[in-house]
Amino acid sequence: MLLAAIVGSGIMGERLAGGNAALALLANTIATGSTLVALILTFGPISGAHFNPAVTIADASQHRLFWRDVPLYIVAQLAGAVGGVFAAHLMFGEQLFQLSQHVRAGWAQLFSEFVATFGLLAVIWSCSRRRSESVAMAVGLYITGAYWFTASTSFANPAVTVARALTNTFAGIRPADAPGFIAAQLVGAVVATLFFRWLVPALSTEAKDVVVPRRPNLRTS
Repeated sequence: MLLAAIVGSGIMGERLAGGNAALALLANTIATGSTLVALILTFGPISGAHFNPAVTIADASQHRLFWRDVPLYIVAQLAGAVGGVFAAHLMFGEQLFQLSQHVRAGWAQLFSEFVATFGLLAVIWSCSRRRSESVAMAVGLYITGAYWFTASTSFANPAVTVARALTNTFAGIRPADAPGFIAAQLVGAVVATLFFRWLVPALSTEAKDVVVPRRPNLRTS
């Protein structure tokens, strides 16, 4: 559903914007951010709303998720993301299988993905520790803002990056550029996790699940 929103709103925005890229991006941004809030609220009580491998790995590193579950989460995230892209293609009459030709290369783009993912994990860690009820809204608002203040439009998610390489539409990324994005995202997630272990020392033993409360702390249960 998240990738259907990202790709579908990109297609719709581009078709209706009459060549105005800023207007198309605004439509893409609003649809993505609002859908993300709804999906976190919907799936949070079921799975912790883990749509992002970087978040899942960070969660496991803080003993909020069993490491043995991480590969299954990532497989589900990747499968869901690719399925969402295909669903968007079908809804808008696009060719089902595509490879993006949208170039997103260079150090500015990579640094943007580091910043975007660092910020996303910062929002998740801090809000889940201090105001867990606000995480869904905070994450959605952060992604909405990061679409505009990062040069990369804030992918901030390895599964999203892989899936968006499979659409040659407004939201796409060239497959050759995807590995760099993923590496920058993982580094951003690691740095944010380490930083917030220092900034909020009790995080690993007192915080709720990364996105919404779901299960007790594995270290103490």
